[in-house]
Amino acid sequence: MKKILSIDGGGIRGIIPGQILIALENKLKQRTQNPEAKIADFFDFFAGTSTGGILICILLCPSETDAKKARFSAEDAVGLYRDNGNKIFESSMLHKLMSLNGIAEEKYEAKGMEKCLSNYFKDIRLSQLLKPCIITAYDIERRETKFFAQQDCASQGLAADFLIREVCRATSAAPTYFEPELIESLNGVSYACVDGGVFANNPALCAYSEVRNAKDNPTAKDMFVVSIGTGSKDESYKFDIAKNWGAIGWVKPVINIMMSGAAEVTNYHMIKMFSAGNNLDQYVRIQPASLGLANPQMDDASDENIDALIEVGIETAKNCSDLDKIVEVLMQGEDKVEFNMHS
Repeated sequence: MKKILSIDGGGIRGIIPGQILIALENKLKQRTQNPEAKIADFFDFFAGTSTGGILICILLCPSETDAKKARFSAEDAVGLYRDNGNKIFESSMLHKLMSLNGIAEEKYEAKGMEKCLSNYFKDIRLSQLLKPCIITAYDIERRETKFFAQQDCASQGLAADFLIREVCRATSAAPTYFEPELIESLNGVSYACVDGGVFANNPALCAYSEVRNAKDNPTAKDMFVVSIGTGSKDESYKFDIAKNWGAIGWVKPVINIMMSGAAEVTNYHMIKMFSAGNNLDQYVRIQPASLGLANPQMDDASDENIDALIEVGIETAKNCSDLDKIVEVLMQGEDKVEFNMHS
């Protein structure tokens, strides 16, 4: 069975799936009696959008001493946010003034995020990630989706290969928060990308479609999908207020509606597809029941909110009855997802 891990977008709320993965990784360590066991060892295919894409890349990053072993644990992945959140969502006073706090141009400068990504990934390339994966983004110049796919590097070479730190910057270039990323493939072709959350904030369906086209043509009955959300607190927009909004008034609400709506549609289709073959038990969606005291805003990287998000992740994992079932399936061993060579 092809075991797939998918992680949603959500900015600093990436702490929540990170904490859930810490709990899962600890269970796998106990079950295997291997203190070095890591998430990358157990899933066969990975997908991530925005903050989920960053988490996936961290989990699949190869060791500096052994290119076939994972360098980072789930705890290390959460550390990116816990230790650097205030640096990622940071701007100088001059930028705040010039941007009118995000109204005239992007709210945050990208240099803090770029420094953190560089520290984690250095010059690691997409082709060097440990397992097949897709990371989503949207090319605003070509007006088309852009999937950064580790498995494409084998057949397409440098045209499909990118620096991971730039892939992470591209998938997380959330409109109004960060400026788009002009990312360049290793053969010199440029793509102007924004956050993949504009079309696939929940990339589980993208992962399903990609694996469906693997060599042995697996269907839903041959897959086990774990999809982890970042939590949401859907804000209600009153008709009497919204009816008078113009372009400026709709900017933030429409982004929120678009991203949460896209995630809900993906979950709907995944449930329908797996139910159709009586395989719904092979699709696990983990989403916090509540954000508790945490601020749902994707850029609240205050110490208090980071602590609150960590608590949400811990509680979600503790109350998730599916974690033990996931461990049982993951213990069945590796089932490689191999793709046909095409250009």
